[in-house]
Amino acid sequence: MKLPLRRSASSRENWTATLPRDTRDTLFLLAVIAWVVMMQVPHIPGWCSALTACVLVWRASLTLRGRPLPGWRWRIGLLLVTLAATWWTHKTLLGRDAGVTLIVVLLALKTLELRARRDAFVVFFLGFFTLLTHFFYSQSLLTAAGILVALLGLLTAVVNAHMPVGHPPLRQTAGIAARLALLGAPIMVVAFMLFPRLSPLWGVPGDGMDGRSGLSGKMRVGQIAELVLDDRIALRVRFDGPVPPQRELYFRGPVLTDFDGVEWKPLRSAFPPHMELQANLAFAGEPIRYEVTMEPNHRPWVFVLEAATQAPELQGLKAFMTPELQWFVRRPVTELVRYRAESHTRFRHGPLEPSLALQDQIALPAGFNPRTLAFAQELRREHGSGPQSAPALIEAALNRLRTGGYTYTLDPGVYGQHTADEFWFDRKEGFCEHIASSFVILMRALDIPARIVTGYQGGELNAVDGYWTVRQRDAHAWAEVWLQGQGWVRVDPTSAVSPSRIGSFERLVAPQGAIGAALGTLNPTLAQQLRDVWEAVNNGWNQWVLNYTQGSQLDLLKNLGFESPSWTDLAYVLIGVVVLVSLAGAAWALWERQQHDPWLRTLARVRRRLAALGIEAGEHATPRELARVASAQLGDELFTQQLSAWLLRLEALRYAPHSPDTLAALQKQFQQMSWPERRATP
Repeated sequence: MKLPLRRSASSRENWTATLPRDTRDTLFLLAVIAWVVMMQVPHIPGWCSALTACVLVWRASLTLRGRPLPGWRWRIGLLLVTLAATWWTHKTLLGRDAGVTLIVVLLALKTLELRARRDAFVVFFLGFFTLLTHFFYSQSLLTAAGILVALLGLLTAVVNAHMPVGHPPLRQTAGIAARLALLGAPIMVVAFMLFPRLSPLWGVPGDGMDGRSGLSGKMRVGQIAELVLDDRIALRVRFDGPVPPQRELYFRGPVLTDFDGVEWKPLRSAFPPHMELQANLAFAGEPIRYEVTMEPNHRPWVFVLEAATQAPELQGLKAFMTPELQWFVRRPVTELVRYRAESHTRFRHGPLEPSLALQDQIALPAGFNPRTLAFAQELRREHGSGPQSAPALIEAALNRLRTGGYTYTLDPGVYGQHTADEFWFDRKEGFCEHIASSFVILMRALDIPARIVTGYQGGELNAVDGYWTVRQRDAHAWAEVWLQGQGWVRVDPTSAVSPSRIGSFERLVAPQGAIGAALGTLNPTLAQQLRDVWEAVNNGWNQWVLNYTQGSQLDLLKNLGFESPSWTDLAYVLIGVVVLVSLAGAAWALWERQQHDPWLRTLARVRRRLAALGIEAGEHATPRELARVASAQLGDELFTQQLSAWLLRLEALRYAPHSPDTLAALQKQFQQMSWPERRATP
């Protein structure tokens, strides 16, 4: 009876050693390409991922079977299919998304003609170029880590291609690639710190907020049946001093005034500029100073805590404030930005007395929400009308929200034409946009100027790094009403419906995945602690790497002693560092050359001295062979015996298990020898 053969652990570990060299190298390169492409899967069409996977699997199968590669007709056919599918998907062959789609498929197709080293090098550098495309979509720490793994894999393949002889193990070539990467790290750091900072070459603005919590430049009421909480980070805030209460953390964004019955938009007033409302900002108390790190939002918005009295300090961007207290910059924010600001939570703004321009804030479209208009008439009869009755009318509306059975929910369903009527009298449920919109419509029906303010409210403290984290799920909409003698006053009707949405009470959180739910079951705080640690690490990456701006470079020059640094100074410093690094590299190379095996250097000195006497020996002659040649050709018997004995001791130092001599002692004896001036005749 024969027992089944079982491979040992060592044979399983070294199974690649049994493969032919070309097969092993090709499979390794295909694995690296698969890793590069896999990181692009979230950003490329599904057909592109499927086609690329099929091509790579096909190529691996041909390699393992030793089958010939497909002919040019196959490659041309697949290329035409790729071009047609790219055009069908993106309606163009140009631009970021279409370009990335094409480069991914072309990288895979190039492996189908991988026959010679020249083809391999084309694949290598095409892979390096594909790595760069990942930064079009994300510059996060996780993306950088994935790219580093791919980079080391491609470098290993390059080193492997430069070692065509034998069967070097991948561990050896990977070690060489890692050392090369480490040697290049100082140059990378210097280039990162001193090379001029360039803005991203591609910036693609887009809305992308429908159906997810977050901010947009307009608000379409009732068209989203279910709101998905978005846990992505919008802002990180670090306060210089005491942190205001969480209920006061209102980060102001777009102000929406124009309403067409369905959609709220920013104000486009018909009044001439000199008649439009002005900010008239006044404040009280000490300012709150803080630093904001804002993620890219592809909008020209800058978020500050209500209300900022001075322009936020942004490197390379100039911020300006609108009469609605919203801060803008001149171009969309397509990269991480960090800025300092100071705000007052106790402030007043807007006109104190009635103004004709306030008519924009009470306008309502005809034919919408008749029951809400009738409800406004009832409130007028009960509480009066006119500016003096406005506080009582506002309180009556808020009291109805508190006691009328209204609920805050993320899945209220799709509203119809009369959104305010449905909220006040039928559904009585919605998220903040329904509540704020219905409240403002009621205020305008009461002839109280009102508008919607959007932004972020609240946040959570990261206990690891001390930053307040504001997420997209903290996006919020509230109301501002105008009161005579007070100006614009913030009223948050959502707090009347759901106090837990505002302040330090329990807030809505995004649904957890399977892993998060399991961790929460085992340890309720472990998942939160792990997330805080990871986000603190990411924040460090943002602060020290992604947010290293042009201003940071000039600040570095100031620390080096430049009083008024400029780009010329930066160029001089960069050139100087490059020259110093080059000289250091040359010195290191010279030192390394000098540090070759000192035993071999000593033997080479003996060979040169014998050559000066006319005695030639082979370049690879051993000490014993040199002693034999010297004894045969030198006539000085005493010196020959002395030299032969010394050479044998040198050989023993190299090969004997326990030699009493040291190389330093032998070198000293060699210097003390009296060499003959010329070769003796036999």
